[in-house]
Amino acid sequence: MTLHHVVVGVDGSLVSVRALDWAADEAARRGAELRVVYAVPDSDESGPVLALAVTRLTARHPELSVVTRGAVGGPVRTLVRESEGADLAVVGTRGMGGIAGLLFGSVSLRLAAQVRSPLLVVRGDHRCDDGRPVLLGLEGDGDEDAARYAFQEAERRGVPLHVLHSWTHRHVTPELPSLLPAVSPDQGQLAQQARAEESVPRFSLARLSERHPVVQVESRTVRTGPAPALLEATRDCALVVVGAHHRTHRFGPRLGPVAHTLLHRSHCPVVVVPIAK
Repeated sequence: MTLHHVVVGVDGSLVSVRALDWAADEAARRGAELRVVYAVPDSDESGPVLALAVTRLTARHPELSVVTRGAVGGPVRTLVRESEGADLAVVGTRGMGGIAGLLFGSVSLRLAAQVRSPLLVVRGDHRCDDGRPVLLGLEGDGDEDAARYAFQEAERRGVPLHVLHSWTHRHVTPELPSLLPAVSPDQGQLAQQARAEESVPRFSLARLSERHPVVQVESRTVRTGPAPALLEATRDCALVVVGAHHRTHRFGPRLGPVAHTLLHRSHCPVVVVPIAK
């Protein structure tokens, strides 16, 4: 039988303590084992941090099965390896703006681009169990894994699921000889495109709604860029779930702009779900 487990990365900071608390709540909600990982240059340094983590977990979740590990190496490589087969990996972020925010957030960004399980990055000051809805940022049918996770999370929490689908129209022009002046997009084509775009959430969510009939779903489509609309919606949600749309880069995989923006600026924790290829 496969052992369900949640992985959390800690480093002794207040930020990682908050991540530890969220990871413990998520593991308890799933009935899963919690694996606490501390990646350090020297394994001797991990003992006090892990011991303090166990003390805190025992006081807050005495029934929780906890395993600790001090791993020698960089945090990104360690957590990518540890996330293999996990239900969820959890890390914190300092969430500061400007250059400091970019530097401290680099671990979360690099990890989100490589992790092999859903990754929860703890942001904002929301409590894990405050009863707010789960938010799903949906781009299309390719985000089915993210949608599946969002439905499961909403059902586990017993809260509604809010789905936000965003699109901007692509400029459509008739095929005309190049010597003729440009003309305005055909309104019929734009209307047809709008209907097709707005049908994406309905088709994508229909099967999942049947599998999770207890989840109350509220879906809306906005004709703006996805990042601003999602950022505003994160103010009133427990967490936001998005797919990890990767971009090729000479230094390795990078996240798409929506997930990148949310990891830096979201008002609530962010779950990035790997997209199956």
